[in-house]
Amino acid sequence: MIQVVQHLYKKISDSIHVFLTSMSSLQMSFNAGHGCPRGRPAAPVPMYRPAPPRYHYDPSAAPGPIYNPQGGSNYMPPHPDFMPFHFPAPSQGSNALPQCPVRPPVFPEPPPFPPPSSYPYMMPTVTPPPLPPVPPSVPPSMSYPPSYPMSYPPQLQLPPPPSFNPAYVQPGGSFKPERSRPPLQYKSDTCSRSPERLRHYDDHRHRGHSYGGYGGRHNREFGGDKRDRGCSSERRRSDSPRYKADYDRGRVPSRHRSRERYRHRDEPGSPTSDRHRKHIRNRSGSRERKRRRVDEEKERRTDSASSSRERSVNYSRTRDVEETSTDRHEEEKGEEELLKPAWIRCTHAENYYSNDPMDQVGDSTVVGTSKLRNLYERFEEELGWRQERAKSCRPTWDPPKTKLDQDQDESSSESECDSDGGGSSCSSSSDSEVFDVIAEIKRKKAHPDRLHEELWYNDPGQMNDGPLCKCSAKARRTGIRHSIYPGEQPVKSCRPMSNNAGKLFHYRITVSPPTNFLTDRPTVIEYDDHEYLFEGFSCFSHTPLTNIPLCRVIRFNIDYTIHFIEEMAPENYCVKGLELFSSYLFKDILELYDWNLTGPDENGQSGCQRFHFMPRFVRFLPDGGKEVLSMHQVLLYLLRSSPALVPEEEIANMLQWEELEWQKYAEECKGMIVTNPGLKPSSVRIDQLDREQFNSSVITFPIIVHFGIRPAQLSYAGDPQYQKLWKSYVKLRHLLANSPKVKQIDKQKLTQREEALQKIRQKNTMRREVTVELSSQGFWKTGIRSDVCQHAMMLPVLTHHIRYHQCLMHLDKLIGYMFKERCLLQLAMTHPSHHLNFGMNPDHARNSLSNCGIRQPKYGDRKVHHMYMRKKGINTLINIMSRLGQDDPSPSRINHNERLEFLGDAVVEFLTSVHLYYLFPNLEEGGLATYRTAIVQNQHLAMLAKKLELDRFMLYAHGPDLCRESDLRHAMANCFEALIGAVYLEGGLEEAKQLFGRLLFNSEDLRDVWLNYPPHPLQVQESLTDRQLIESSPVLQKLTNFEDAIGVLFTHVRLLARAFTLRTVGFNHLTLGHNQRMEFLGDSIMQLVATEYLFIHFPDHHEGHLTLLRSSLVNNRTQAKVAEELGMQEFAITNDKTKQPVALRTKTLADLLESFIAALYIDKDLEFVHTFMNVCFFPRLKEFILNQDWNDPKSQLQQCCLTLRTEGKEPDIPLYKTLQTVGPSHARTYTVAVYFKGERIGCGKGPRY
Repeated sequence: MIQVVQHLYKKISDSIHVFLTSMSSLQMSFNAGHGCPRGRPAAPVPMYRPAPPRYHYDPSAAPGPIYNPQGGSNYMPPHPDFMPFHFPAPSQGSNALPQCPVRPPVFPEPPPFPPPSSYPYMMPTVTPPPLPPVPPSVPPSMSYPPSYPMSYPPQLQLPPPPSFNPAYVQPGGSFKPERSRPPLQYKSDTCSRSPERLRHYDDHRHRGHSYGGYGGRHNREFGGDKRDRGCSSERRRSDSPRYKADYDRGRVPSRHRSRERYRHRDEPGSPTSDRHRKHIRNRSGSRERKRRRVDEEKERRTDSASSSRERSVNYSRTRDVEETSTDRHEEEKGEEELLKPAWIRCTHAENYYSNDPMDQVGDSTVVGTSKLRNLYERFEEELGWRQERAKSCRPTWDPPKTKLDQDQDESSSESECDSDGGGSSCSSSSDSEVFDVIAEIKRKKAHPDRLHEELWYNDPGQMNDGPLCKCSAKARRTGIRHSIYPGEQPVKSCRPMSNNAGKLFHYRITVSPPTNFLTDRPTVIEYDDHEYLFEGFSCFSHTPLTNIPLCRVIRFNIDYTIHFIEEMAPENYCVKGLELFSSYLFKDILELYDWNLTGPDENGQSGCQRFHFMPRFVRFLPDGGKEVLSMHQVLLYLLRSSPALVPEEEIANMLQWEELEWQKYAEECKGMIVTNPGLKPSSVRIDQLDREQFNSSVITFPIIVHFGIRPAQLSYAGDPQYQKLWKSYVKLRHLLANSPKVKQIDKQKLTQREEALQKIRQKNTMRREVTVELSSQGFWKTGIRSDVCQHAMMLPVLTHHIRYHQCLMHLDKLIGYMFKERCLLQLAMTHPSHHLNFGMNPDHARNSLSNCGIRQPKYGDRKVHHMYMRKKGINTLINIMSRLGQDDPSPSRINHNERLEFLGDAVVEFLTSVHLYYLFPNLEEGGLATYRTAIVQNQHLAMLAKKLELDRFMLYAHGPDLCRESDLRHAMANCFEALIGAVYLEGGLEEAKQLFGRLLFNSEDLRDVWLNYPPHPLQVQESLTDRQLIESSPVLQKLTNFEDAIGVLFTHVRLLARAFTLRTVGFNHLTLGHNQRMEFLGDSIMQLVATEYLFIHFPDHHEGHLTLLRSSLVNNRTQAKVAEELGMQEFAITNDKTKQPVALRTKTLADLLESFIAALYIDKDLEFVHTFMNVCFFPRLKEFILNQDWNDPKSQLQQCCLTLRTEGKEPDIPLYKTLQTVGPSHARTYTVAVYFKGERIGCGKGPRY
């Protein structure tokens, strides 16, 4: 029997050989000249095509990509003639294995370029490798080249995707999958493609990661094989090798893959199963049945779980804990899945793009064909100009002028407002009181083209209650708040009909966590029997996004992070197509008129946009890769999806539909964005579509129901009466919470106010949530759903973040220091009034989100906005000041520069004190303090900030906060101190000193004198050491005991002697003076060391809280206590002839310690001071915090009195009266009484120190 089967196999193989040989010759006769450049005749190449597959095909042995210089699908490299294949006889043993299917062999990858002897369009002959010996039970493999598709644009069999691991580096880039992406290395030249970048793209093309190899140039021009042109599309698809290859791989063909499409995501080992399950849209009946089965299975599991919980409570608790940990693990896994790199490919270029090297222009890899140009013209005609045509048909409306318009006209006609130093942000309109919000709102309500009275629209430069910018003409020319980023230059325009791959850098934009961005009704495009789901946007930047930190933004009370991940760019797009889509989505649909990506105009030429965005419609491949839909298919989808929502000629028929059919259509439209060109707003989201007819004699269009949100200015939140009532309610609630005994009448008052607030909230005219009903007449579909709008509204935030950090690189050049931690520099430039906005006009973003965003977003905790920002109130003070320091400190979550200003102020004071101390050795303490005050005052620091042009980089609120020149100068001085603090934190004291010196003096000579100060006079007399004088000086001999006590050996011991010399001692040659100058220096040193320690170890404390802690740590009482513990009073040098120890006052002991700190710094360095304070001062902080020593008795009494205030009256504060003063002027004793509400509540007596 086995011999008969073997004989039959041999006969069949011979027949197949004869048949395919004849077909090969027939094919060559049909395709003469095809596959050759410019129609030259093709060399006779023997052609072999395998028989219809009968054996299982292993995907792991798929042939690698074959280099084709012409891109033709009918081109084949030469190969040996066909060798007949004979199946071996199976083993005769009883334990013989069943015959395994034969898998095709894999040819070694041909060289990328042919040798010089070959034709440029032919590949060298590849000799198949010898067959390795195989066991007799397994049939050997047959060597034959892969089949070439004839009727369908071929899809090259890509090699398996790389297994990404933490050490993986994608070719051509330096992307790493860590969450905090490192800076990427790029060439700075963006005008032309570098040789490395050329090799980068070529390597990806040859390895199968390119996107132009699916269809050859011949197939794109002539539409496939001649013998298949007369067949139907279904017949051609079923006969195509791609269709057969699906069966070879054991997969269902693409047109029957509805059930199998997402099977790989539901497998237990699939990392994307949970993340993408909600994207699936069940369209067919089979999927509906499958969905019902899944729901029933879930119900059964739920029932069984509930019954088991009834049986065992302990088991249920354990299971809940496990489920919670599992859900958390799945969320983290899903976020990692979003950020991990993936190999991608693009869908077929068809005949819209050409990747022929002969057609490329400049730095592109793909150029558009005439068919793509026709598509662009059609898109512009049907969708691009639809809004403009509709607006031009409507009559122009001249809105009534308000007082604000008149005030702006007067300010523009007058001369520009002057300022002392220029660069003022003064605002004539904000300083005056002529702005009438009510009149502005009424004017917007009266617009004749308004779509609905409860839907708010966007106008360029306008908010819902008036103009966005109320600054003067001079102030509008500068500032980040006016979208003017210093250092930006116009970008050279891209070639519109190419992808400009050599000058654009591609990044995939991902938002984490995905809450409110993954919806149950995503935008889906069906193409080639596959569903492509929208997953976000791709960003094409003209410059590499290096050294730019991740963008963080709070939306829906959730802290989001916007990641931009570098990936290999899809090739099938052109810049003009991206611009057409962006204009249609961002201008026509979302109406983001104030979002400007071109930068400043120079000579009337704005240049190209700095960023181009491409929507990513992808399908996930079973092997972990992604297939991105080509851009022309997105435009075709938008054209197909833009019919009328309810055509007038079909309305009568649609009203007669069966209820099930109508519900199906309404469900399909639910969540879709529809547009009515020419109206304001033009686009809205459909939440319901009703066709109820209230009058049988009149046919009315179906009703669009939209659930929106009223702007805050028009709801109860913006009502003056509500705001006043809310303030009184909060004040009364706070009083009752702090009152020792609450009266019943006060409780009733609180309840009445709460009911009044609730009553205002429930008014229809005041509610935030509104229901809008619109007639569907005149509305057109867009094919876009709310998920696209949700992602799109993140792009202005990201572009603002990127552009701002790029302009901060210009600030690095001005200060002469390059920050490695970019967020630290941004924090130094952030004023407390600044709140991270939407990257553009905030009301425009809110209106677009309400009109086109998702209907019911999930909100987080409201405390996220003020959790780390609130600093007012006694409760907040007690809460924050009760927190102990962190041994392992974490970064502060306070996102403005007040803390850095607190540190920078100490650094500036220290630098000034040190340089003045050394430069003026004969100047007493009073003179040094006068000079220091002149240098560190805000007016002078504002001048230094103006040298750095910090007003151009500062982030602050676009409002009246800093409109006055005095307020702006004060903010600039604080910003300068914050910048010095940031430089000190990252670069150290030397970098801060160099920056401060460069800004203080423009002259090179003066700068050298300031930076290179001379040593101390005692160090000048003995340059190396003066310890040889100890033997001859009893004073120095005594001080050696103090050195032994503290464990520090001074190089110049006379510095220690001067630190212990009191003011009463006259001039002597041993110390050259007393310690008052050292006290001046030591105070600044202690302030700096304590400030740095508190800044690092107390990240949740604001500037005021840190000041309280520092005042409790660095004061006369604490310093005197430390001095007593060290026994410094025993070593004090006085003019007492008896040489007996004297009792020193607290102030004298504190001065003694400060002088010792100065001597330690002069002789050693700042590290010794850090160590000394770490041992003697900072451990006391815990005791100070627990005992509330930071809160002095006078402040505690005032806080208690404030809690006893009565509502409606001014708070009573304690009053202090001095009753008696006795004693000499240097040692007076005071008697003081304190009064509260006219009554004396206490009396005390004591000295003043």
